[in-house]
Amino acid sequence: MERFDRLGGSLSEENIYRLLVSAITDYAVYMLDPTGVVTSWNPGAQRFKGYTEQEILGQHFSRFYTEEDRATGLPARALKVAAEEGRFENEGWRLRKDGSRFWAHVIIDPVRDQAGKLIGFAKVTRDLSERRETQAALDLAREQLFQSQKIEAIGRLTGGIAHDFNNLLTVVLGSLEMLRSGCRTIRARSR
Repeated sequence: MERFDRLGGSLSEENIYRLLVSAITDYAVYMLDPTGVVTSWNPGAQRFKGYTEQEILGQHFSRFYTEEDRATGLPARALKVAAEEGRFENEGWRLRKDGSRFWAHVIIDPVRDQAGKLIGFAKVTRDLSERRETQAALDLAREQLFQSQKIEAIGRLTGGIAHDFNNLLTVVLGSLEMLRSGCRTIRARSR
């Protein structure tokens, strides 16, 4: 089936889909076969994961997961959840080609044929590292503000206590002075 595009040409639905996915650069959008092998790769995936299409096609998607996540079986569990529940969504550390980590929001949806048979998965990943770093900096600033407010409150409290103690001490010293004067008077009379 042919569709007319706004540029005046005619494109098939498959070509429209390819153009759409190729235009997305802020998200990694790619397909997996039912076992988790990468079967398509967009420029967004290449941009923040670092692999070219030629390097990654035919590779298992678990290579993007940390060693800890692979050890706990997260990649396989993600596919199982997507297949059984209709979607897997998660945030966590993922790996770039160079081995560096980035904080990712991941969605995996099952892809089924017209008969309902699972033929693969659509995987969308968003790099949220910058947002996470901004949130961490904000949390740190809030904690520092809270600590400084606590220190200020303790300072005011101790200042108030010191003032009250000074007033109490003045009364005690005054009473002692009166007592001493009274003692001198008594001694003078007893002589």
